[in-house]
Amino acid sequence: MSGVASTLAKKRARAAGFGTNANANKYLNQDYEALRSQHQGQLFCDDYFPAAPESLGFQELGPNSSKTRGVQWKRPGELCSRPQFIVGGATRTDICQGALGDCWLLAAIASLTLNHDVMARVIPSGQDFESGYAGIFHFEFWQFGEWVDVVIDDRLPTKDGKLLFVHSAEGNEFWSALLEKAYAKVNGSYEALSGGSTTEGFEDFTGGIAEQYELRNAPTNMFQIIQKALASGALLGCSIDITSAADSEAITRQKLVKGHAYSLTGAVEVNCRGSLEKLVRMRNPWGQVEWTGAWSDGSCEWNSVDPSERPNANAEDGEFWMSFSEFQRQYSRIEICTLTPDAITSDQVKPWSVKNYSGNWRRGSTAGGCRNHAQTFWMNPQFVIKVNEEDDDPNDNEKGCSLLVGLIQKNRRRLRKEGGDMHTIGYAIYEVPSQFQGQTNLHLDKNFFLTHAQTARSETFINLREVSTRFKLPAGEYLVVPSTFDPHLDGDFCLRVFSEKQTETQRCDDPVDAKLEDETVSDSEVEGSFRSLFMKLAGADMEISAVELRSILNKVVAKRTDIKTDGFSLDTARTMVNIMDDSGNGKLGLGEFATLWKKVQRYMNIYKENDMDNSGNISTTELRGALAKAGFSLNDTIFQLLVARYAVTDLTIDFDDFVGCLMRLELMFRVFRKMDPHNTGFLEMDFQMWLCLTMI
Repeated sequence: MSGVASTLAKKRARAAGFGTNANANKYLNQDYEALRSQHQGQLFCDDYFPAAPESLGFQELGPNSSKTRGVQWKRPGELCSRPQFIVGGATRTDICQGALGDCWLLAAIASLTLNHDVMARVIPSGQDFESGYAGIFHFEFWQFGEWVDVVIDDRLPTKDGKLLFVHSAEGNEFWSALLEKAYAKVNGSYEALSGGSTTEGFEDFTGGIAEQYELRNAPTNMFQIIQKALASGALLGCSIDITSAADSEAITRQKLVKGHAYSLTGAVEVNCRGSLEKLVRMRNPWGQVEWTGAWSDGSCEWNSVDPSERPNANAEDGEFWMSFSEFQRQYSRIEICTLTPDAITSDQVKPWSVKNYSGNWRRGSTAGGCRNHAQTFWMNPQFVIKVNEEDDDPNDNEKGCSLLVGLIQKNRRRLRKEGGDMHTIGYAIYEVPSQFQGQTNLHLDKNFFLTHAQTARSETFINLREVSTRFKLPAGEYLVVPSTFDPHLDGDFCLRVFSEKQTETQRCDDPVDAKLEDETVSDSEVEGSFRSLFMKLAGADMEISAVELRSILNKVVAKRTDIKTDGFSLDTARTMVNIMDDSGNGKLGLGEFATLWKKVQRYMNIYKENDMDNSGNISTTELRGALAKAGFSLNDTIFQLLVARYAVTDLTIDFDDFVGCLMRLELMFRVFRKMDPHNTGFLEMDFQMWLCLTMI
């Protein structure tokens, strides 16, 4: 129940505008300004990420590991006489790797230093070791659809008097070590940061969506992709693979640095000897050491280009041009991080629009697995994308709408200490047939997916944090179905759709509704044989209590061999009495009991009808159809709750639990409708009314 409350609270906060970079959510409800003011005169100690072994790790950095033996947590003031937060601006030399395999994170931080606007979003201003110092710092990260403000104390793990992990070449500069600590806190421990992709850091520092291309297998329109990315204000990084440790930052004969992160900052076509030459502009963050081959600063190739087309390319500033074909030969891969509109400060670029949705897969209800699992695939969450406008680019021969669809699985690093890791994830995309277009209040069923082929899909199903793929699709409506590769795996995800033009993206789900038949049987309508049975069962008071009802029902179902049940519980019997008891005395009279009996008979027929394999019970896959037969239309969220409450370990539901589920649903619908006579869809109540309602 607390998980449901937390989810609803997050939705309300998001709707109120919390979670943006300008109004970040306070991680673990820690308020930096309040804590800082409370600790003037004393140094802050963070109980949520303590200076203790559990903050370091769980295996290689676990409490009994040789790597953590002798570790001491020290504040910067204990490591040098005059600690500084940032010295002379944040640069790549501030980021030296320590005894942790998080080079992917350090590469992302190094790229961060190249963009001051992005840097300012991650590292709030006004932090130092001067006046007002209280041993507390904070950083902001994008986490699966929302920005969070993360508070830490400045106790850092050291060994032999030196920082154990990230440190600056300047011995008195600590912003990078503190940033790493805040990121470790979000992910559960330092060890949780071991191993990853630079794109993951790109995204958590920008809120953008990252994609990676191997240049040897790049798409034929790679140059156009680069131009579009630059025009949208994206960050582009590229590198040259190393073949051995000795290759790291080795300089080639033509002055390119291996294993080193470059930025790509421009892409143009120039007229050269009567033909167009594709050129890219690169930047070495060192600010020096430049390419000396064709199209480098001052090279003879520029003499064949009209002066009006020549860029200023002579300064030894780390920036240089090279032909696109040479770029593809020399470099190994390129990473593109498309930014969200709120991260763009320049009027010269046109950012892509973005839609962001959170969802989850739950065993037995909304975790249907990939298309290989035809019986359950349809149970996955579904999203509709409407793209109406084609791209503007007149130089692109391929007409259509450019989309970048990313699927991220949430918080998997935090689960490593419990033995969890990344699921294998991906998604399928279907063109929505005309008869379903314009509808989002519909969860498409198994028959649709058995009779329709996918239009597109993620490039692969893979066990990374994110799967992202670029598409160019004709204008129209498309259904996106994100899934794990195998069914029945629990997980939370974030689905993002970036598009060159505006799109409409919505969750596609069944509406919450119920067609409740009036099955009331009055006392006068009860047949003689049933009346005699009732008099025999009811006893002297001529009414049936919950205890008596339980006994009656269990005697009846015990004789059935075609349905499985371990017997009705007293709680289910009480629910049944509550919904049928008009007098409010907690017992059932003749007509009330007859009405209930009629209802139970109908539910039994539905149960048997949906028991496709005649096993005597129904699976959670069959439950959704059975609920529909009973008149209930429920969305994914409510269906997840029902499965969690009523299904047993093998994902089946016995008859008694099935009846209890339907009776409770009917009770809640009837109570709500009685309290909402004008069909507004909302209730207003005080706390006492809330308690009375929830305790029914």
